[in-house]
Amino acid sequence: MMLLRGCPETCITSYGSPLESSSFKRKRSQVPFYYHQLNFLLGKERICRNLLIVDGSVLSMVAKSGRWDGSKPLEMSGISYLLFSRRRDNLVTFSSFKAGLVYEKEASMSPWNQENQFIADNNEDMQPPFVTPVVPEELIIEPRSGPSSTNSAREHHLSEVKLHYLEERDEETLSKRILSLSRSNKGRSALELYTSMEVSGLQPNAHACNSLLSCLLRNGSLRDALRVFETLRKKEIATGHTYSLILKAVASVQGCDSALEMFDALEEEGISKKKFDAIVYNTMISVCGKAKKWVETERMWRKLRQNAFRGTKITYDLLISTFVQCGQTELAVDAYHEMIQNGLEPNEDIMKAIIASCTKEGNWALALNIFRKMLNDGIKPNIITFNSMINCLAKAGEGDLAFSIYDMMKSSGHTPDTYTWSALLCALYRSNRYADALQLFEGIKTEQHSQLNAQIYNSALMSCQRLGLWERSLQLLWQMEISGMQMSTVSYNHAIGACEVAREPHVALQVYQHMVHRKCAPDTFTYLSLIRTCVWGSLWTEVEEILEHVEPNSSLYNALIHGFCLRGKITLAKKLYMKMRSIGLKPDGRTRALMLQHLPNNRDG
Repeated sequence: MMLLRGCPETCITSYGSPLESSSFKRKRSQVPFYYHQLNFLLGKERICRNLLIVDGSVLSMVAKSGRWDGSKPLEMSGISYLLFSRRRDNLVTFSSFKAGLVYEKEASMSPWNQENQFIADNNEDMQPPFVTPVVPEELIIEPRSGPSSTNSAREHHLSEVKLHYLEERDEETLSKRILSLSRSNKGRSALELYTSMEVSGLQPNAHACNSLLSCLLRNGSLRDALRVFETLRKKEIATGHTYSLILKAVASVQGCDSALEMFDALEEEGISKKKFDAIVYNTMISVCGKAKKWVETERMWRKLRQNAFRGTKITYDLLISTFVQCGQTELAVDAYHEMIQNGLEPNEDIMKAIIASCTKEGNWALALNIFRKMLNDGIKPNIITFNSMINCLAKAGEGDLAFSIYDMMKSSGHTPDTYTWSALLCALYRSNRYADALQLFEGIKTEQHSQLNAQIYNSALMSCQRLGLWERSLQLLWQMEISGMQMSTVSYNHAIGACEVAREPHVALQVYQHMVHRKCAPDTFTYLSLIRTCVWGSLWTEVEEILEHVEPNSSLYNALIHGFCLRGKITLAKKLYMKMRSIGLKPDGRTRALMLQHLPNNRDG
């Protein structure tokens, strides 16, 4: 190769054909020139200033091979111009090298006659053929066309890189320049310097290359970054950080699936050449987590362990966060246990996430241990963490522990909210302390009336149902309706259930009719409770009316057959059983047992 000092282009010269004389002085516009076996490539036409036109009798080339063997005169073949830059000292210097800078010569030149001369011309409108730069194939960047945008315009701008002659040959110094340019967000200059180093056989260090990649990606030049990345891969100087930068950028621009495809293609190479590390896997876990792809997240976690990498604190933060958001509580807890086994301390966010997961999973013992660890580490839980802990204990029926956490929350200065009261009512209900739950509800209504909502009312209605307090249930329904709350089927079902426990079938039917009048659709639980209530009240006509208005359902028929048998109405039970089988409904085990027991009997109750 041959570099022209002062000219940002590179020309090809055959190996072993050094430029014997490469320095000359220019007298006005005439410059004598002596050369030895120069080879040029045909290139694109460009507009260039200050051209030194090579006379046709002086410079030409063989069209087919592009080389001159020195045994015959040069033949003109489409190239008649060569670009030089004017210099104050009127010196033009050539440097030639093979696979890097091999030598650099300057020699005196023998003058040619006036026929063989270079003639200076300042015609800017001329569009001569130009000597093609010698750039490694992987660095050749083609202009892109597409919809105009800020990023695309900037990317096109960066792609049109130029080569520079590098007087500085120290790789470390040049690497620092790339680093400085990249940090200053001068992507084009950094890319041109990097490309010039590559052409010159010089190699920037990995830190500079990674900084260049970051700069290109910040400027939206993913295609340029990918080309630089390919050169780093081929030269085996890419680091784990290099892979992470590219994978993250591909995921951001092209999506998670493209990043996964690229990762799978690079993984074997990255592992065999020891380029992959835990950071690369963290990047992919983060990419999959943002896309809510918990299956791929688990796969990356599994690959991390299979390749004998030790997860970092960031690894487990990402894993637990992803699994919790995707509702994979068991995986989140597994990741937490592995984190503790590896001697890593979870932060506050991780512990809060695990407590929330334990609430869904019902693992109150683990949640309580983590909560105590937070307190021992001096971490002050927020109200969300307190509520999650109370709710977790409430669902487990650990009422005393739930109220101890509640007392701790008040001593920490937090004010109980709707979620707190709902969790405490649930704790009392699960502990079979129904009267205490109603007492707490009255206290909330008196002191925290603004925090009452449908969920808190439903918690009180559940306790009324258990105690058979149908009158209290009706009062609560009335209070909910006049307060303008959105009434739900669940609320009416609890009131009907209280009537069932109290053996008040007529009241239950009135609640049902009121429910329908308010255009609140009954569900299967509504009809089951009504049927059981009417059976105990011997309201057979009402039962038949309910069956006529309800779509056939195995649960309803089974419940009614059970009621008939318990009330001694065996004939009605058998009749209903035969109807049930005829319409294709399947009886449950208890129904079949009752029918086997009473089929021989032919009496009516």
